[in-house]
Amino acid sequence: MAASAADYNPDDDARTEAAAHHAPPSAEKPVEDPEDDMFADPVPTLPLVDTGSAVPARKMDIGVRESWADAEGYYRVVIGELLDERYAITSILGRGVFSAVVGATDQQDNNKAVAIKVTRNNAVMRKAGAQELSILRLLNDADPDDRKHIVRLKGTFEHREHFCLVFEHLALNLREVLRKFGRDVGIQVRAVRAYAGQLFLALAHLARHKVIHGDLKPDNILVSQSRTTLKLCDLGSASFYQADEKRQFDEATAYLASRFYRAPEVILGAGIDYGIDIWAAGCTLFEMYTGQILFPGRSNSAMLRLMMRLKGKMPAKMVRRGKFGYRHFDDSFGFLSVETDALSGQDMTKRLDVAAKPVWDLKRRCLLPALSAEERPLVLQLISLLERCLELDPARRLTAAEALRHPFLSTRQGI
Repeated sequence: MAASAADYNPDDDARTEAAAHHAPPSAEKPVEDPEDDMFADPVPTLPLVDTGSAVPARKMDIGVRESWADAEGYYRVVIGELLDERYAITSILGRGVFSAVVGATDQQDNNKAVAIKVTRNNAVMRKAGAQELSILRLLNDADPDDRKHIVRLKGTFEHREHFCLVFEHLALNLREVLRKFGRDVGIQVRAVRAYAGQLFLALAHLARHKVIHGDLKPDNILVSQSRTTLKLCDLGSASFYQADEKRQFDEATAYLASRFYRAPEVILGAGIDYGIDIWAAGCTLFEMYTGQILFPGRSNSAMLRLMMRLKGKMPAKMVRRGKFGYRHFDDSFGFLSVETDALSGQDMTKRLDVAAKPVWDLKRRCLLPALSAEERPLVLQLISLLERCLELDPARRLTAAEALRHPFLSTRQGI
């Protein structure tokens, strides 16, 4: 059944799987130098909204409130409050597992709009914030000309025992782009190509510096007001890689990343590397072009079943290698599908023999009858790129640097 990318809220899933977040991933593949940014194709014109109305800024008296955090450690945001004696809060932009994000104006920089990530007030989230800061500084410092499509960190400060990171403000994220301009149908393939090139440049930059994002999805990809620039954001789940022999595969590992973008090796506990970001990128590009979620599974078991319908039987070596492989497969590699009984409403396990060949076909889902003769070759190249991103075996999946050399991104069609 088709699932709309525009209507999905990944924070709902994140809250139910919150205990499993921030398992540090590892890396295995050699990293190649990313190429120059040559992706400046025009993208659809987007009407934009104001980032927030002017509000008289004010410092809050320390005694005004009994507690500045709620029971879960989130800061109680007050519109108009002045943070760090310079940032006036104008709006609430979002709230995730690690933090809340507010919009603000910088009164020491011509009231320029910024986004401020206010982490939850507990030891675990503070540690995650420190990790994110170290990764952001590394990536930004290695990109002084701002060409690698990573959101820019502008500063940090402490506010009432909450660690805060200040970022440049961008107009929209890709989920909002799909909601406003591609609901259920996606956006133009030429726009997908422009955004894909920039996304893989960002991922190549991460991989070059041994960083895995760990939660790539449309919500964590921002678009500038000019609509020509994409930037990867929210590195709260990012980690420096660890060799597999040093990794502890626990229950949390199987729930790394938002579920609809979670790679099969994550679910199986089978050697996580940079490929988990490539898999998520493939899922994201499919959403961008079709407006539909590729794998809308309600559980890890359902995700595996959907993956195999598109890509065929799971490689036996992945099942054997994975710490959780035999949770989902039996000794003869039959799939142990967890399904809901229609009468009782209870989950039950059913053994399925998965066909070696795929049941679904990306061409049927992407090659629309209304495609022009000029667009069809480019869509076929996109499908080819998706197939390479969505290899079940991460060893067969392309790297970000290889994606940049794929015909979908490396050639110009003159359209």
